[in-house]
Formats: sequence, structure tokens, C-alpha cells
Amino acid sequence: MTYKKKLESEPMKNNEIPLLPGNFYHVFNHANGNEDLFLSRENYSFFLKRYGFYINPIADTFAYCLMPNHFHVLVRIKDSAALIDAYHRILTSRDTPKEPKEFSQSVQTEFVSRQFASLFSSYSQAFNKQQGRKGSLFIPNFKRKHVASEKYYMELIHYIHANPIHHGFTRDMTAWEFSSYHAFVSQKTTMLHREEALCWFNGVDGFEKYHRDTPDGYRSTLDFG
Repeated sequence: MTYKKKLESEPMKNNEIPLLPGNFYHVFNHANGNEDLFLSRENYSFFLKRYGFYINPIADTFAYCLMPNHFHVLVRIKDSAALIDAYHRILTSRDTPKEPKEFSQSVQTEFVSRQFASLFSSYSQAFNKQQGRKGSLFIPNFKRKHVASEKYYMELIHYIHANPIHHGFTRDMTAWEFSSYHAFVSQKTTMLHREEALCWFNGVDGFEKYHRDTPDGYRSTLDFG
């Protein structure tokens, strides 16, 4: 069934929504059961390094927050030309399925999803080895939600940064170490598309004001958990 027919016949589950070139998505995943994904600062750091390796070639990242048992990111999937280039580079660097004759939209979305799957697999294997555990670490079929307006981007960035407050890990989002909030108010090099995102808030001052003035505990259609 094509994506168009699927959309016409029934609503897609949020783990079935195709990750289309040039589109923004709120991406979320959670640990299996009551387990944690991150047990130490080193775990958080390693995940971000693996994230950069697998996701930076196929998506621009605008915000993230890593929690002990789940994470949120706001990404924009790169355009078709960039995806084709990334596919060719990855094809020559590791064992990748045979190159398709035509790099269709369905092939592109499959490639993007496979990069996320590779991220989760790579991190899980390292975590399992470190902790002496076996089996899957992440819930299968990560969730995603299409994001389509600048106002929504701003709300979602705040929501992502406020997630530690929602879950009772801190009373102040600026105190949570493992989010992109700090990169927005810093001049340090970052993997984020920081300047573009700051334009939505009219600069750093506007970014900080928006985060101060927006209630931290609100729930909305932004929420996955």
C-alpha cells in the first residue's frame, strides 16, 4: 500500500509516518519496560556521538533532550540530493543493501528509518556489552510526528527542553545537563542548526524569554511522554 493510499484509507500510527525529505519531525523513543537507556554521564555522551554519526548525514537537528529512559529530538530530514549523497557515502563505508536503480521517495524514507534503526542498534550493542545484558533495549518502531509550522517548532523546542520538569527530574530546565538548551545560549560549536532555530525566537534573548514565560508543565498534542 502506498503512503498516499494509506493516508486516504486510515490514519497512520505515529510509528508508521514516513520521514520525508525536507520535512520536520518530532522523534521519540523509549526503553523497553522499566529499564533505563542511560546509567551514567558516559552513556549520554556516547549516545550523542552515535547520534551524530548516524543521524547528522540524513537530518538537521534543532533540539534534543535525553532522559534516563527516553529521548526527544526535533529534526528536519535533509533534501533528496543530500540523502542520495549520504547513501552513496555510507554504501562505500560499510555493508549496505545493494544500491537501488532509482532512488525513489520510498527508498529515501526507508534509508532514513534505517539510519535511526542503526543508531538504536549500535547504542544497544555497546550498552549491553557494558552492562552484561542481552536483548533489545529500545521499544521497536520509534515514534515520530510531522511538524509543519514555525509556531509549532517553537512550542516543541520548549516542550523538549521542559521534559525533565514534566517527569520530575528537575524544577529548572536549565539545570538538566543532557538537553540542547545549553547549546542555544552558548557560542560553542554544536551539531544543532542553532542559528536557524534562534531566528524563530528573534535571537538568544527571545529564546530565553520564551522559555521563561511559557508554562513548564503544559501538556498538548506535542506530547509522546
